[in-house]
Amino acid sequence: MKKWLSLLIMALFVLVLSACTANEEAGKTPTETEPTTKTEGEGKEEPVAETEKVLKLNNGNEPTSFDPSVGFDAVSWSALNNLMEGLVRLNKDHQAEEATAEKIDVSEDGLTYTFTIRENAKWSNGDPVVAGDFVYGWLHMLNPETASPAAFLAYFIEGAEAYNNGEGAADTVAIKAVSEKVFEVKLAAPTETFLNIITNPSFFPVNEKAATENPEWFTEAESFVGNGPFKLASWDHDVSFTFEKNENYWDADTVKLDKVEWAMIDDSNTEYQMYKTGDLDVSGVPSELADQLLNDPELKNEDQAGLYFYRFNVSMEPFTNKKIRQAFGMAVDQQEIVEFVTKNGEKAAEGFVPYGFIGPDGKEFRETAGKLIQHDAEKAKALLEEGMKEEGYNELPTVTLTYSTSDTHKKIAEALQSKFKEVLGVEIALQNVEASVFASEQKEFKYMLSRSSFLFDYADPVNALESFITGSSMNRTTWSNPEFDKLIADIKNETDPQKRWDMLIQADKFLMEEMPVVPIHYYNQVTLEKSNVKGIVRHPVGYMDLKWADKE
Repeated sequence: MKKWLSLLIMALFVLVLSACTANEEAGKTPTETEPTTKTEGEGKEEPVAETEKVLKLNNGNEPTSFDPSVGFDAVSWSALNNLMEGLVRLNKDHQAEEATAEKIDVSEDGLTYTFTIRENAKWSNGDPVVAGDFVYGWLHMLNPETASPAAFLAYFIEGAEAYNNGEGAADTVAIKAVSEKVFEVKLAAPTETFLNIITNPSFFPVNEKAATENPEWFTEAESFVGNGPFKLASWDHDVSFTFEKNENYWDADTVKLDKVEWAMIDDSNTEYQMYKTGDLDVSGVPSELADQLLNDPELKNEDQAGLYFYRFNVSMEPFTNKKIRQAFGMAVDQQEIVEFVTKNGEKAAEGFVPYGFIGPDGKEFRETAGKLIQHDAEKAKALLEEGMKEEGYNELPTVTLTYSTSDTHKKIAEALQSKFKEVLGVEIALQNVEASVFASEQKEFKYMLSRSSFLFDYADPVNALESFITGSSMNRTTWSNPEFDKLIADIKNETDPQKRWDMLIQADKFLMEEMPVVPIHYYNQVTLEKSNVKGIVRHPVGYMDLKWADKE
């Protein structure tokens, strides 16, 4: 009896020990368990299991669309830039270089570009990437029925604008598949920025076969077909989506991550807490913690090609007068705003074009152009007096400053209100408008002085400066100057890189002299990033690139 009882206790002990071991390993993938090898005499040694490299990011919100012609915004771009790839791609130094195309030939007149597509360029489903996929994708973007917000970027292509406006046919757009692996584009005029422009996700190819069979191919992970470093493995709408390394990518050996898991958390404090607990590897900085975290060793502060600024409506008094516009502009203390209001490590604006653009001489655009706008209280007062005299004002007409709903916008508006009172002795009224209404009414020129912002679509200063040509939908100031219009047109046609760069600097100075706008600060990308994360590239134009990323 005692012997039987002893055996029973021993059996129960072994069972409990087995259960404990099972519980410790439950839910783990083979890559997460401890690596094991057989000891000598047990047979051939087993390979040691490697830990899966999974990067955890936050996308903030549901992507607008994974149709590259439609997802023309920040919540779509970073994902699309890693799921797909164009003929060229921005490298680590933010310069356009060969990507899906292995060779680029340019005609002597600078009008015709011929791209030879890599033989080993494949879609995530194994299909070869062919020239017809670029023809299909670009025409889809330009098709008026697509209503792509990015279509204007392609207007430098012969026939593109007419087709997009419904005035021309698709077969008059000067793009064609010369052969299965050769794609040709003819421009309406030499365009120095062409290769930079087509790094934008809007110029990615679309798998014609997949899209023809299923027009909604981009709406679910199961049907999505890409040609980038990663493939879309899963997508729980409004919750999360997951990337896996794309084994069919032509440069797959460069890609180090196995997976990227994207959350969709639109609250900065929740995002930060997830970062602190290890549920995210990267996080933004909550505004209320900006002061505390600016010296955190895990914080990265990188330039972003964009700026926060205010628009004058030059058709509304008193801003019909240039000197009065200049007076208000010089009353603004940009440095004071970034130090005491936004407090997020931004650079004070010194002109309309931000930092991050290097000229053919190797010098930074902003450093060459210099400080074109800065706080000068005495000069501001003098200019206001001169402007009022020119207009016959004994008293300045009532000025209303309008901003869209946001704590940050409100703080900046209040800082400007205080500064105009302090420097110019002018009382201005503040008007807060909901974002959706604000955007439409600003385009209808209903505001006298209103906040705005600009993020670059491609890496060239002309992208921002051309916003202020006569009739541009991005102008929203009613300002018009034939001399400025001609300068921008000449910039677009200039083929000498240094001459063109000098003209761009001239255009920035012109805009700041006329002052239909007042730059406040340049955007930056402030993020917290775990110390074991390496190689994430954040291009100044706004895309996040994970091709070279690693997690140790």
